[in-house]
Amino acid sequence: MSTTTKPTHRTLGTVFNLPNQLTSLRLLLSVFLFGLIVWEHYMTSLWLFVIAAGTDWLDGYYARKYGQVTTLGRILDPFADKVIVCGTFIFLAAVPAMIAEPWGLRAWMVVVIVGRELLVTALRSFLEERGADFSAKMAGKIKMVLQCIAAGACLVFLHYPHGAASLRPEAPTWVWATMVASIWLTILLTVYSGVAYVLVAVRLLRQDHEGDPSP
Repeated sequence: MSTTTKPTHRTLGTVFNLPNQLTSLRLLLSVFLFGLIVWEHYMTSLWLFVIAAGTDWLDGYYARKYGQVTTLGRILDPFADKVIVCGTFIFLAAVPAMIAEPWGLRAWMVVVIVGRELLVTALRSFLEERGADFSAKMAGKIKMVLQCIAAGACLVFLHYPHGAASLRPEAPTWVWATMVASIWLTILLTVYSGVAYVLVAVRLLRQDHEGDPSP
């Protein structure tokens, strides 16, 4: 007769530790963030985005420092990052004032960002199952920072009142320039880091194939 072991409070406490709780909080904050963008509360959205990005750094730092890295955290943390970053860009690209800005965020840019994340996630899952090392590269980390800067710059740009003759916000030139520069740098680095990951994946697959003795 088999018995089923019920999870103890200690086991549950290990799985749902502080880093994983912060990651779950980040997912919850993303729901409020998206709602605030729809309701055009852009400055409040910016602060919520900054808080969410801060918890991303905090939960990773705490998990590494105190040895609380879990399997759930390894899955949930990148998932929460992609939801909040990609989701923010999706909602921003649908704002009429952003559409009215010729150099603003466009739907095709969001497709590039989301497509890169899906591709890298699929490659990482496939290769790590085969024992290959597919850890994050520096270009990918810088890309994440630039994405956060671009999303924040878009929120600041949209915060300014819209002109009477145009939907374009009457933002200062430096705000507009920061937004445009960060958006295009983000797209360029997103493509570059995606290609870099693909090249790494091709090399690892080639090494795996060459080391396979089967005909």
